[in-house]
Amino acid sequence: MIATPGILTITTDFGIKDGYVASMKGVILGINPSVCLVDISHQIAPQDVMEAAFVLRSAVETFPEGTVHLAVVDPGVGTIRKPIALRFQNQFFVGPDNGLFSLLLSGSKPDGLVELTEPRFWRTPTPSPTFHGRDLFAPVAAHISKGLTLTATGKPLESLKTMHWALPISDERGIQGWVIHIDQFGNCITNITRSHIHRFNKDRLFKCYAGNAIINKMNETYANSDEGDATLLVNSSDFVEIAIHKGSAAQMLDIRKGTPVNLVFSDDKGT
Repeated sequence: MIATPGILTITTDFGIKDGYVASMKGVILGINPSVCLVDISHQIAPQDVMEAAFVLRSAVETFPEGTVHLAVVDPGVGTIRKPIALRFQNQFFVGPDNGLFSLLLSGSKPDGLVELTEPRFWRTPTPSPTFHGRDLFAPVAAHISKGLTLTATGKPLESLKTMHWALPISDERGIQGWVIHIDQFGNCITNITRSHIHRFNKDRLFKCYAGNAIINKMNETYANSDEGDATLLVNSSDFVEIAIHKGSAAQMLDIRKGTPVNLVFSDDKGT
C-alpha cells in the first residue's frame, strides 16, 4: 500500500514561538507542494513521549487510509535511537524509535517497519544532530505522502522500542488509576475507561478521591453539573475524566499529571 490521500499530520513538542514547525513544513512543501498539512499538536509537554502518544492516538482513527503521521517528540535526537517509519491499519507513521509508536500501537504489531537508512530521501546526507525533524523525518514523510513505498525508505526492522501504558488496578471494592493527561480546559483525563466503570460499578454509589476533592457525581456532559461543581464523566475517547463546569479541575482541585485517582464503591445502589 502507498499513501494516497496526500494528507500529512504533524505532532511535536516544539511550541509555536520559534520557527521549528515552520521549517519542517517548508521542507515538506518543497517536496510535495500539494500535500494537505494538518497540525495535531505542537503543545506537547517538552520531551513527553507518553503525552505525544496519547494525543496522537486520540486523533489518528479519524483520518482516512493512507494518511502519513509525522511525530517528532525526540529527547534522544542525535543519539543511537533509530529513525523509523511504519505502517499500521493502513496509515503511515514517521519519527524516532523512542517508545512513542509502541504506545500508539498498544501491543499490536505494525504491518511494516523500517529504519530510515536512505539519505537520498533526507534533506541532507548529514542531518543536524539537534534537528532530525527538519532534516530527516519531515522529508521522508513528505516523500511517503507522494507515494514512496515504505521499503524504499530503509531496511526492515523486527521490533519497536517498547513502552507500556500504566493500567488501573481494580476489584469489586474500587478502582485505582492515575491522571494521564490534562487538556487545555483543565479537564483531568484518567487511565480509567468506560469498561472499567461498567465492569465494577454495577450502579453502586461511589466516592472518587483525587487531589483535594471527593467527588460522588457522574454526568454525561459538562453542563449537566452546576457551575463550579466537580464531576466525573466519560469523554469522547472513552476515558473517565474529572471536570468542573466552567472551571479548571486541574487548578481548582490541585490535580496534575500522575495524580492518583481512587474510586471507592459503596454497597448501596444509586437511584
